[in-house]
Amino acid sequence: MIRAYKFLMRPTVGQAQALGEMLRDHCSLYSGALQERRDAYRHVSKTSIKYGMQSAQLKDIRAFDPDRQGRWSFSSQQATLRRLDKAFQAFFRRIKSGDTPGHPRFRGANWFDTVEFPKDGDGCRWDSTPHDPVTRVRLQGVGHVKVNQHRAVIGKVKTISVKREGRKWFVVLTAEQDRPEPLPATGSVVGIDLGIANFLADSGGGFVQNPRHGRCAADKLEAAQQALCRFPRVRRDKRTRNHQRAVEKVASLHGKVRRQRLDHAHKTALGLVREHDFIAHEDLKIRNMSKTPAPKPDPDQAGVFLSNGAAAKAGLNRSIADAGWGVFLTILTSKAESAGREVIAVDPRNTSRRCPACGLTAKENRPTQEKFHCVGCGHLAHADTVGAINVLRAGLARREAKPA
Repeated sequence: MIRAYKFLMRPTVGQAQALGEMLRDHCSLYSGALQERRDAYRHVSKTSIKYGMQSAQLKDIRAFDPDRQGRWSFSSQQATLRRLDKAFQAFFRRIKSGDTPGHPRFRGANWFDTVEFPKDGDGCRWDSTPHDPVTRVRLQGVGHVKVNQHRAVIGKVKTISVKREGRKWFVVLTAEQDRPEPLPATGSVVGIDLGIANFLADSGGGFVQNPRHGRCAADKLEAAQQALCRFPRVRRDKRTRNHQRAVEKVASLHGKVRRQRLDHAHKTALGLVREHDFIAHEDLKIRNMSKTPAPKPDPDQAGVFLSNGAAAKAGLNRSIADAGWGVFLTILTSKAESAGREVIAVDPRNTSRRCPACGLTAKENRPTQEKFHCVGCGHLAHADTVGAINVLRAGLARREAKPA
């Protein structure tokens, strides 16, 4: 199995400058390759340029500009071109499926923050020896950069990536390792229902409160964003130091909220994996749930639109994004795989409207957001708990229906 590790780097002033130049030059390569594809499609009889054609040009590009493109790893530049090719593949795949995707866009200096090295030892080297207290990663064109390795890397390092987050630099490793020993069996099964009022309700009647990290930081984020908006829109090289501080303040607040959300997701998922052998959850289509409602034109007046509840839906969309269901489910699946637990996603339709006692499914069974009162048998319970029970039953039925 493949496991990712992320460590903080401690570059010197010169190394930090070299890392910034590496990102800038890879961003320039990405934008140049994108421009070439756009020009070829528009002006040369709609000709499509593939990754292989652009990769074959790298040798000439490096020879033409040895001070910028020639100083970096050849394989990392190939990874940047492959990154652009994946963007175009996803673009055409969405077109074939009937969507209306946006065209791959140019990346500015603030939007290109990662450089990948596809193989350890090719332009990079992870140097972690058991007897050396200082861990370093060697990067071509940068040198040996100190790394704050807070845990051991298990397995063989496959790829290395350098990532910038604000003023901090991180190295991300992917390592191939043997499947770990599963945790001891507990004999417990659980179904979970994700929500807004409560982050999680389980089939046993337990609840995990929603920390609402984004809402708690909303006032500070609003003040920081307003301070940033006071500066006029000018070119990057004309921005003042105060403008840069305002940008970093907004990014710092968003980064803190993201880390808090990840920490909560990791702790909640770890608790479920340690306590239960089988976990069932709803197969939520989060992207569809957080879509903006379509406008409603007034049939009687041209150019006038009727109310479509967009304001209320915007508040719900913010709450869904703040809860971070997608991140949590991804982390839960990964931890369950490592621990030898089983996770199954089930159809979420009517899970909070079906009575767990008599099986009656009716809209009237849920008179309020929290209350479940069956109109058939009179069963009374919390609506989220009822949903979690039905999710567990559907998950167990799906597991039993799987072919051996």
